[in-house]
Amino acid sequence: MQDNNNSEIKEIIQEDIWGSIKEFLNWGIHLGEGDKSIHFTVGLLLLLVVAFIVTKFLLKWLKHLLTRKMETEDKQKFTSVFKFTNYVIYVIVVLVTLSAAGINITIIITASAALFVGLGLALQELFQDILGGIFIIIDKSLQVGDIVEVDGKVGKVFEIKLRTTRAITRDDKVIIIPNHKFISDIVFNYTQNHKTTRERVNVGVAYGSDVELVTQLLEQVAEEQKRVLKNPKPFVLFDDFGDSALLFSLHYFTNDSFGDPKIKSDIRYNINTKFRENGVSIPFPQRDVHLIPPQKPQ
Repeated sequence: MQDNNNSEIKEIIQEDIWGSIKEFLNWGIHLGEGDKSIHFTVGLLLLLVVAFIVTKFLLKWLKHLLTRKMETEDKQKFTSVFKFTNYVIYVIVVLVTLSAAGINITIIITASAALFVGLGLALQELFQDILGGIFIIIDKSLQVGDIVEVDGKVGKVFEIKLRTTRAITRDDKVIIIPNHKFISDIVFNYTQNHKTTRERVNVGVAYGSDVELVTQLLEQVAEEQKRVLKNPKPFVLFDDFGDSALLFSLHYFTNDSFGDPKIKSDIRYNINTKFRENGVSIPFPQRDVHLIPPQKPQ
């Protein structure tokens, strides 16, 4: 008899405890009425926390599984894309959890539609940057170490992120490029196909100069320049007859496109020296000015 009483007491205590727990879990905020009501309770919050923790560990395990055999550069690119994917997955997890808890998520989506449209318009460029970053990373149209020209500025890429690309310019300044520029604007990639690029230096000589001698001197300058490749071989073009000079261009190939301004400077120094040694004149624009004296009044 006493055992039965003890069992009944335990059951009553357990029911009271469970009832208190249920009451605590059901405590929260209730919005709306009828079918359109939404209940945000402590139990729902705890469920969301558990769902977030489980999702975080699953994503971390999946990332490790997919990147364990990747090279460092590819792993960094994958991480950038994976971060964006994480946000999408977390949103899906929240919606699924709310739906499993008995909340009509269509009400939330409908109520948030105007907000989403406003955010979409306000953050349109941000989304373009993110999509541009994903395209860059997936199709490998841009690599770390590439030399690019954007809006007239030349830089060497040292970091590619999901929203922006960072490059260092020739004057040792960092330029931050929004990724949407790589899919919407014209961007020159000097090293997309290979590291070798063809450069040129223009020069004019006086009319009456020995053009064969000028060609030989320019070729000698290119051959003596250390950072100019011997193969492909440099060449000279007689471009045009200018207003006050015969126009030539020295074309050469180099593997150092980023440091090309220094190469061009050295070439111009050497051209000036050789021209002076061989009596070749670099003219300056000349104009004939005719002065008409004023006529005396009759």
